[in-house]
Amino acid sequence: MSNTISIRKGLNIRLVGESTKEIKDIPSSSTVCLSPLDFHGLIPKMVVKEGESVQVGDTVFQDKKNEKIKFVSPTSGTIKQIVRAEKRKIVQIIIESDSKHSCKKFNVKKIADTSKEEMLDILLESGIWPSFKQRPLDVIADPSNEPKGIFISSFDSSPLAPDYSFILKEKMEQVQMGLNALNQLANGKVHLSSRKNSEFTKMQNVIHHNIDGVHPAGNIGTQIHHIDPMNKGEFAWSINIQDVAAIGRLFETGSVDGKKCIAVGGSEIKNPAYFNIHCGSSMSDILKGNIVGDNVRYISGNVLTGDQKNTDGYIGFYHNQITAIPEGNEYKFFLTKGWLGLGFDKFSNSRLFPTFLLPKSKKFILDTNTNGEERAFVVTGELEKVFPFDILPMHLTKAAITDDIDGMENLGIYEVAPEDFALCEYVCTTKINIQEKIRQGLDLIASECM
Repeated sequence: MSNTISIRKGLNIRLVGESTKEIKDIPSSSTVCLSPLDFHGLIPKMVVKEGESVQVGDTVFQDKKNEKIKFVSPTSGTIKQIVRAEKRKIVQIIIESDSKHSCKKFNVKKIADTSKEEMLDILLESGIWPSFKQRPLDVIADPSNEPKGIFISSFDSSPLAPDYSFILKEKMEQVQMGLNALNQLANGKVHLSSRKNSEFTKMQNVIHHNIDGVHPAGNIGTQIHHIDPMNKGEFAWSINIQDVAAIGRLFETGSVDGKKCIAVGGSEIKNPAYFNIHCGSSMSDILKGNIVGDNVRYISGNVLTGDQKNTDGYIGFYHNQITAIPEGNEYKFFLTKGWLGLGFDKFSNSRLFPTFLLPKSKKFILDTNTNGEERAFVVTGELEKVFPFDILPMHLTKAAITDDIDGMENLGIYEVAPEDFALCEYVCTTKINIQEKIRQGLDLIASECM
């Protein structure tokens, strides 16, 4: 039994460079990286030293605030370097792979025979736990909290996002096993959101929800808001569908799967496709020989919420795609490509350019140029058109900017994460980094109210 939720407020940004339905195996990256910076608010406590050998699943560091939360190696090899920044802050742990990928074995039982407490212990010990994120605050879930549900989105609606139905079509049994495990953990309160007629609608031991509409229909925050909105004092957990399959593999084989499939796309990618990689792989190893231009922005994640990377960087822990688009740092002649241009090659959420007359199948090559600098934050009504929450995005952003705790609480800060405001940031004429302001507001709430 399922219900249908229609998302009408939002925007699909149609970019050139969608990955073809082809999964390629590439040589394993010679080095992989675990970065504490991928986990907001984390203070790592190292368990290993430089030069030590590790297997897939061996603990590399722990959360200093809660040492039960462990972060494990995605490959076997040697701890090559622990990179530190100012005040000896750990920013990267570089692991040199031995290409053997030997795995640590964990003691697991049949899912039906595993109690809730045992389930929690094995997820913490195996290092899968950091895949769980918590609302409010959008941080790693606190295992001591009792969630009102675990929410899973089986699709991603962001630009050039991976198709999980395609990625996991051969792993549906592992997905079902993972869902069975989560059902034990959440006492039957597992919510799975899918597109209509998706293979995931056949999954059992979950509460099904059909989601229809434009981006951000695939965002977990949008789904939680329409399924079971958050209130102060409540907690909800979420996890990516690929990580659900990893849980299934853990109970099937007794070992952690350090690999995942990602989409590599964008207008600057020569052959957009899907690639099997190790988590934390080097961007240069993934993109080698597959870049078209010279002046390119490399993004770990999607163009709205991803992190800018150099070619010597590494893919982020939570990211399942890499996007390459042109940099927008070149001047544009105002009569042709600038503000007086006809705009036949420009995409807009309004009817500013004549491209709104073109069919919805038309895709665009967009760069990173913001077409203007930061200016006064004024009411335009544009944010509300792409924000499918029963929340006032303009007023909540203002409350976050001014550190107005009461205002943020009254306006729904406990329901949102920075990614929920990505489209607001894209359409906002003031060019303000709204996601950054919302994160600052959440940090203030965490320190003062949690």
